[in-house]
Amino acid sequence: VQLQASGGGLVQAGASLRLSCAASGRTFNRYNIGWFRQAPGKEREFVAAISTGGYTPRYADSVKGRFTISRDNAKYTVYLQMNSLKPEDTAVYYCAADSASILRDNRNAYGYWGQGTLVTVSS
Repeated sequence: VQLQASGGGLVQAGASLRLSCAASGRTFNRYNIGWFRQAPGKEREFVAAISTGGYTPRYADSVKGRFTISRDNAKYTVYLQMNSLKPEDTAVYYCAADSASILRDNRNAYGYWGQGTLVTVSS
């Protein structure tokens, strides 16, 4: 499966952005999809993940209550709605696909990655 992330940009603190992860191929519905982010000088970290059916998504503690992950299998797309953005959310955001039957937050478990999209939040 090939993934392409989009929707990043420069916003002020408190604003919202919606990222999209578009997939090619009809096998998209077989994959759990995760969002990860990497800030300058830091390791890539888990943000959120959603299962093939869109049930019981997982979130990093740092984004709970502010970010929402969803998917539209008919459009082969996963979204990350980001509200109340903070300067510490500044990073390159990546989407990734995992074929496991359980939802995981370990970046090493994800075998397919899209290119990143940059989110910059100014204070």
